[in-house]
Amino acid sequence: MKQGFALFRLPYATACTMMTGHVAELSSCAGLSGRQGFVVAPFAPSGERPVLLIEREEVRTVSAQSALSSLSSLSSLSSLSSLSSLSPRTAYHADFSDFHGRLRQGDFQKLVLSRTLDVERQDDTPPLTLFMRACQRYPRMFIALVYTPQSGLWLTSTPEILLAGQGSEWQTIALAGTMPWADDVVWSDKNRQEQRYVASYIAQVLQPFTNHIEEQGPYTARAGHLAHLRSDFRFAMSDRLVGPLVEALHPTPAVCGLPKEAAFRFILSHEHHDRSYYSGFMGPLDLDSHTHLFVTLRCMQLFDDGYRLYAGGGLLSDSEEELEWQETETKLDTMRNLFMADK
Repeated sequence: MKQGFALFRLPYATACTMMTGHVAELSSCAGLSGRQGFVVAPFAPSGERPVLLIEREEVRTVSAQSALSSLSSLSSLSSLSSLSSLSPRTAYHADFSDFHGRLRQGDFQKLVLSRTLDVERQDDTPPLTLFMRACQRYPRMFIALVYTPQSGLWLTSTPEILLAGQGSEWQTIALAGTMPWADDVVWSDKNRQEQRYVASYIAQVLQPFTNHIEEQGPYTARAGHLAHLRSDFRFAMSDRLVGPLVEALHPTPAVCGLPKEAAFRFILSHEHHDRSYYSGFMGPLDLDSHTHLFVTLRCMQLFDDGYRLYAGGGLLSDSEEELEWQETETKLDTMRNLFMADK
C-alpha cells in the first residue's frame, strides 16, 4: 500500500498539521468532491502525473520539531537528473522567443513561461530544517512539505489561494503581477493588465456555480520579499460542487494563459521542461469541514543529491525578456534563500 504524508502550516497559523495515509490516484480534479485528505495535483493531470489524495488516516497538530519522527519512514528519493542539456538562460531565451513571438502575432493574450533551476546538495541539511525556515520567514504563506511515492518529496511556500472555505461559504483570489516588496509599490500597466486578465477569468468561471459573488481589489499583497496584485472573490456554493469548480478553475491564467485551452496545449508542447507538480495545487480537503487549496507556486522537488526549483512569469505582447528573466530569478529566491541559515 502506498503511503504518503503532508506536513503543513496555514498562513498566519502558529501550529503545524501532520497528515498521513494511503495515497489514492484520481484521473481528474472533478473526483475530489466528497473526498477527505490532502490533495497534491499537477499542472497537467495524466496517467503519469495523476491527481493524488493522501487519504485521512492520521491527523494531528504538531510542532515542526516533533514532526521529525514521522519523516524517518520516508522512502529513498531518486537522484536529480537534468532534463535539458541547455543552460537555464539559454533554454529560457529559446522559450521566451517562441512564446513572445506567438503573443506578438496575436495568437494569445497571455502566456505563462516557467523555468527550472537545479541545485546540487552541498550539505546534509534535512528537509525538515528547510520547512522550519520557510515557516519562520514566510508567515503570510501556506507552507507544505509533502511526500508521495508517485510525486516524490516537495516543499512549497505559496501565497495563492485556489479555493478555500466550508459549507456554503467559499473564497478564491486572482493573484498576478510581481514586484520587489516596498512600502510604496508602483504598478506598471503591464502588471495591472495581467492581473485584470486573471480576475476577469475567475469571475467568469464562478458564474455558473453561484448566484452571488463579492469582489474586492485589486490591492497590493505581500508574499515574502515580493509584492503581487490581488483581488478577492467570496461566494456562496454547495460543497458538492468543489470538484467541478476546481476542475473549471485549474489551471488559472495566473499559471497558464489566455485563451486557456490553447495556452495550456501550447505550454505542454513548447516549454523545455516538465512542470510536474509545479503550478498545480495542494492543500487539505474537507479537513474538519475546512478546505484550503493553494496553487503550487514557489516550490522545489527534493532529491537525494539536490533540488529542482521552479518559477514562472506571465508574458504579454509588450513583455521584455531581461525583465521577465530577472522576475523569475527573484521568485526563485523564495526557495533558494532557504539554503542559507539564519545569521
